Amino acid sequence: MDFNVELRFQEVVKELEEQFGGGMDVQAILFLIGVNELGIGYKDFSKSEKTDLLHVAICTLLEPHGYYEFEGRDTENWPHFKLLKKLPPLQDREQQHLIKEAIIDYMEANEYVSKKAVG
Repeated sequence: MDFNVELRFQEVVKELEEQFGGGMDVQAILFLIGVNELGIGYKDFSKSEKTDLLHVAICTLLEPHGYYEFEGRDTENWPHFKLLKKLPPLQDREQQHLIKEAIIDYMEANEYVSKKAVG
């Protein structure tokens, strides 16, 4: 794993924990991104909705990498994406690296965290 990505991810986690409290991990950050992309604010989500929020987050994060394309929103305002190309087979470590890098890019691009040069 790229050491710089891991360092920057830890900085992103630290900034998010200052805003939202401790215990932020990849899953919690994906949930936050999904809620943000849904755009209705926080509410008590059902288990199914939580799974859908994680899917929305993954699609949003991988869209700039050419894996998904935003198609539009349904009548309940949920975003929908079209799969453009399948992810290559990745080891768990490679998958974590890709997601962490995409989270950093998303958080910085939307100015939810400060941009910091690492390394």
